Amino acid sequence: MLLISPIRIGDESVERHFDPVLLRTFLAVAGSLSFTRAAAELGITQPAVSQQIRRLEQAAGRQLISRDTRTIRLTDNGEAMAGFARAILSAQDEAVSYFTGSAMSGRLRFGAADELALGELPTILRNFRQLYPRINLELTVTQSGSLLRRLHSNHLDLVFINQEADTHLGRLVRRDRLVWVGLEGFEIDPDQPLPLVTYHAPSFGRSAAIGALTGIGRAWRITCNTRQVNGILAAVRAGLGVCVLAQSRVPPDLRNLTGRPGLPPLPDVEMALVANPRSASEPVEALSRAIQGVPLAPIG
Repeated sequence: MLLISPIRIGDESVERHFDPVLLRTFLAVAGSLSFTRAAAELGITQPAVSQQIRRLEQAAGRQLISRDTRTIRLTDNGEAMAGFARAILSAQDEAVSYFTGSAMSGRLRFGAADELALGELPTILRNFRQLYPRINLELTVTQSGSLLRRLHSNHLDLVFINQEADTHLGRLVRRDRLVWVGLEGFEIDPDQPLPLVTYHAPSFGRSAAIGALTGIGRAWRITCNTRQVNGILAAVRAGLGVCVLAQSRVPPDLRNLTGRPGLPPLPDVEMALVANPRSASEPVEALSRAIQGVPLAPIG
């Protein structure tokens, strides 16, 4: 409960206490000009809304809302209270945020590999920003090799990348198996070069696919060369060829084709977090923990 400095009414000094619960209810009514809609918004009954407004008016010693059988409007004092209520609640939210450990501030330059930026990552970043609103989070999405170069040149603080298994670079988040992915019923002609949809070089998935095919003497041709996972998925969905993805990332509408004739086994891949040692450690560690605590999800 917040305390407003004592005010004087005649010769009497009175302390005005404005309960944040009452202020939030008042703002809900002020915003909708409806007790019914305010009750629905707050998840309480309409009589409870009316009671809380009466309590706030008693605390203020002023009429805040003028109502009759047909209309509701704010009085002049109500307009003033709305401004004070927003300021009071904003200050309270900031104080709660500070004393619950979310007062961390500064800039966090975060990079994520293209396919890792889909799936669960948007939810993680949204929750992180709500928990740490004073951190200015800057997101870069591109291929893993480019992210590492930007990290080493001090343009990023933390990167979430795909890399070859057992590279021992950074902090391991997940280990997964690379698989061949294509449309259900996609025909693979063993007498023709395998149509391959892949990222531009350098790319671990591209290198793994070409290395595996070369190892069994299988001919291949690139039918789509892109820098974005959406381009890869679009090409595969159009039937232009097969691609390589982590097994946990296969979209529901595509199929794991690994094991079919002419498709050799693929190596494991690691999803890892690599931090910049020159960056502030506290926000980097906070985001790293958030990412490590969430299971992988298929991409769209």
